[in-house]
Amino acid sequence: MAKNANDAVLVTYARTVFDKFGGPARSVPTCDLIQMTLEKLIEKSGLKKEQIDEVNNGSAVLMEVGMNSDIPARQAILRAGFPDTTLSFHIDRACCSSTSAIQHTLRNFKLGESEVAIVSGADAMQNLPLYIHPRYRFEDAAKVGNRYLQDPMIGAGYPGFGKVAYDAGVVALEFGVTREMQDEWAVGSHAKWGAAFDRGYFDDEYFPIVVPQGKKPPLVVEKDQQPRPGTNMEALSKLPTVYDSPTVTAGNAPGINTGAAGMILTTRAKAEALGLKPIAKIICVASIAEDEKYIATVPAGAIKKGLAMADLTLNDVELIEINEAFAAMPLVSTKVLSEGDDGKWKHLKEITNVNGGAVAIGHPIGASGIRITTTLIRELKARGGRYGVAAICGGLAQGDAVVVEIE
Repeated sequence: MAKNANDAVLVTYARTVFDKFGGPARSVPTCDLIQMTLEKLIEKSGLKKEQIDEVNNGSAVLMEVGMNSDIPARQAILRAGFPDTTLSFHIDRACCSSTSAIQHTLRNFKLGESEVAIVSGADAMQNLPLYIHPRYRFEDAAKVGNRYLQDPMIGAGYPGFGKVAYDAGVVALEFGVTREMQDEWAVGSHAKWGAAFDRGYFDDEYFPIVVPQGKKPPLVVEKDQQPRPGTNMEALSKLPTVYDSPTVTAGNAPGINTGAAGMILTTRAKAEALGLKPIAKIICVASIAEDEKYIATVPAGAIKKGLAMADLTLNDVELIEINEAFAAMPLVSTKVLSEGDDGKWKHLKEITNVNGGAVAIGHPIGASGIRITTTLIRELKARGGRYGVAAICGGLAQGDAVVVEIE
């Protein structure tokens, strides 16, 4: 595609390591994760904080955010020493939150409202509090006294709707994607992560989370905590399914994770003026919504829409990232994209999540959209590729796809 002065381009990126449930970063709140990421992006880019027009952040675990630091992007930029005049925006669109933050940034560039932006996504899922529902205050006869705690993780925060793990499993079977196939994908996700880790692939992508320990030296979490080396089919086949799902287990799904990811985007003209070298062009971000049951097909629909917006076809795409909210998602969505052609389905699976995905790496909800986009761009560039697409589903069947072109 022809280069244009108004193109949105990526100039740097960074993410924290991703922690697992009960891991060493379990006490670190979302706002701190955002602050760490902003500071790392400034360090990597060489930009001054006053050169950033806005920070657009996506976080979805709002009870945790509200408990620790409402308006987290604003608090993070002030804590990190950005000027008071730096704008911020917080977006909750479930797992699509950070891709929607990219989309919001692109729109602001087109409107001329900003030229240099940090886009971030973060969630500290394991820091989510237990709570007492306010209705108990007046439904109990006593009205004053102790109450039972509730866990907002149960039902994934969607009361009145089907559980996403159940829906993913049912729809997977509808498309002929079995439990065994999902377990095989999960084993492959860990294996591909392990190969990438062994060759140092993630060294340039993530940075440590530093956890204060009071008067003791801080604890430094230096690598992703979720991956389970040695994951195999025999072990996964013995796991029970969860939330009444016919296929989804704790082994073919990611965990409850903590982490953040970010990138600096600017216009091509501004990058040239600042002496920054673009890594990739963000061609577009496409969004869709479908019947809330069909969360597993949403990445496919978003990819179709994104490629149409970019005037590209699947034949132009060299690599795909589909967030592994469950192993069912990349399997079902690549099958939908294959349109009944088994050879095409095999090829699409081979070019999807080539360094492993969220089943291995983890899925801190707000961070994952940026994480898969960054991973896609890095691998495309390493291979000398040109076009790729990163897609993610969000709760109740919304989805985004980010179409990129390597510079």
